[in-house]
Amino acid sequence: MYSQLKQPYILAIDQGTTSTRAIVFDTQGNALSSSKQLVKQYFPDNGWVEHDPEEIWNDTIKVCHAALLTQQISAEQIAAIGIASQRETTVIWDRNSGAVVYNALVWQDRRTVAICQKLQAEGLEQEIQAKTGLLIDPYFSATKLMWLLDNVSGLRKRAERGELAFGTMDSFLLWRLTAGKVHATDATNAARTMLFNIHTQEWDKELLQQFAIPASLLPEVHDSSYLFGYTDKKLFGVELPITGIAGDQQAAMVGQACFEPGMVKATYGTGCFMLQNSGSRAVSSKHRLLTTVAYRLNGQVTYALEGCIFAAGTGVEWLRDRLKVITDSAETSEIARNIADTHGLYFVPAFNGLGAPYWDPDARGAIIGITRDSGLEHIVRAMLEAIAYQSVDLMRAMLADSAVAFKSLRIDGGIVKNEWLCQFLADMLAIKIERPKESEITALGVAFLAGLAVGIYPSLAEISKIWQAKVSFQSSIEAKLRTKLYAGWKSAVERVKTI
Repeated sequence: MYSQLKQPYILAIDQGTTSTRAIVFDTQGNALSSSKQLVKQYFPDNGWVEHDPEEIWNDTIKVCHAALLTQQISAEQIAAIGIASQRETTVIWDRNSGAVVYNALVWQDRRTVAICQKLQAEGLEQEIQAKTGLLIDPYFSATKLMWLLDNVSGLRKRAERGELAFGTMDSFLLWRLTAGKVHATDATNAARTMLFNIHTQEWDKELLQQFAIPASLLPEVHDSSYLFGYTDKKLFGVELPITGIAGDQQAAMVGQACFEPGMVKATYGTGCFMLQNSGSRAVSSKHRLLTTVAYRLNGQVTYALEGCIFAAGTGVEWLRDRLKVITDSAETSEIARNIADTHGLYFVPAFNGLGAPYWDPDARGAIIGITRDSGLEHIVRAMLEAIAYQSVDLMRAMLADSAVAFKSLRIDGGIVKNEWLCQFLADMLAIKIERPKESEITALGVAFLAGLAVGIYPSLAEISKIWQAKVSFQSSIEAKLRTKLYAGWKSAVERVKTI
C-alpha cells in the first residue's frame, strides 16, 4: 500500500483522441512531469476515422517510462495507476493472442449512419434512451461494434465462438497492461456503449439480442475507483496496481471536483463536453441531452446530464491547417480582440454534423452573413464565438431538463488558454467562468480516482479541498446585446440543419 512509500506518486495515463500522455502527480494533485505522443489519425473513407491500437499501446508504454525518467522517479514509488481514455472508441482483439483484429473505430467515425437510421426506423430510440440514457447515433460504441462484426471477414463467427474481446480504449490498455489477465472497464465507459443499462448497472440482455452482439465479447464492469489488477512485472520491473479508470469527460468532472448536484464542468478540446452533476437522480432529458454515469464509487452511482459539441478545437485546427489564416492557435485570441465584432458573420462548424441539442449527423458547416466588409479576421472571431454559442445551447437545454440554474462553470481543455474566448464564454453564459490551477485536469481526475482506491484520499471532500481556481471571468456585456448575438446564432444554425 501507498503508506509504505516515503514519497508516493500516482501515474495517470490520459489516452485521448489526438494524443497519448502520461503524467506523474504528487499526493497534493501537482503535476510533476509528463510525456506526450501524438495519435496518428487514419481516414480510409469519407466520414471514417480510425486509430491503430498497436501504435497507441506502444506510445502508452513509451510515455509512461518517459514521465518517470523526467523526474528520476522509480516505478517502486508509484502507489497507483489511473487510466482516462477517449470514450466510445471501439476495439476488438483476440482473447488468446491479444492481437487486434481491425483498427479502432474512433468516436468521431460516422460510417454507421445507415445502421442508426435503421434502428430509428424500427422505433428503438425510446427504449434505448430509457435504458442507456443515450440517443441513437454513430457516436456510440454499439453500432461500431455491429459494423465490425458484419464487415470484417470471419469476425462474427469468431465472436460467437468466444474467441474475441471488445472494449473501449481503457479496456484494451488494461488488458495489455495486465498481460491479458483482466478484461474489464468501469461504469462510466460502459455507459457510453449504448449496451449498458445505467439503472440496473448491467449489460442489457435485450439490447445485446436486438443488436446481435454476443455477450462473451463484453468486459466486466466495476466502480471507477477499484483495484482492477496489476501491471505485468516485465513492463516496469514491479507490479503496479491499476486502481482508477474513467472516460475522459467523467475524469475531468472528478478533476474539477464537481461532486455536488448542480455543479457543472465543460472540457474544450477537439469538441466540447459539458456535464452537470445530477446526484443519485438519473434525469431523463427532453431536450436531446444524454443521461450518463458521472462516476460510481462503492457501488453507488452518481449521474450527470451531458451535452456534447462536436467542433471546438477542431474549428481552430481547421483555421490553421486548412484555411491557413493562422500558424498557431494562440493567434486567435489577439485577432479576435483587435476587431469590435464579426459584422454579423456567423460560423456554424458542423464539420461532422451537429451535436447536442440538435443531433443532426447530416448537417454540414457554413459561414453565414458574408459581406464586402468581411475579412479573414471576422471568420476567426466567428469560429471562437461559435464555441460560446454552442455552450449556451447546452446550458439552456440543461436548465430546461434539470431545473437547476448554473452558479458557475468550471472549464478545462487546451483551448481555454485563450483569454478572449474565456471572457466571451462569461459574456454569453452570464455566469462566472472558473479555470483551474492545474491544467491537466482529465489526468488529475483519474489520479484522484486511483488515489481513492489505495487510501491516499480518504473522501471526495478531501479532494475538493485540493481543487483551486487559477482565474475567473465575469460577464461584461449588456443582456440586450447577449440576446441579439444569440438570436443570430440560432438563425444561422437553422440554415444548416437537415432534420
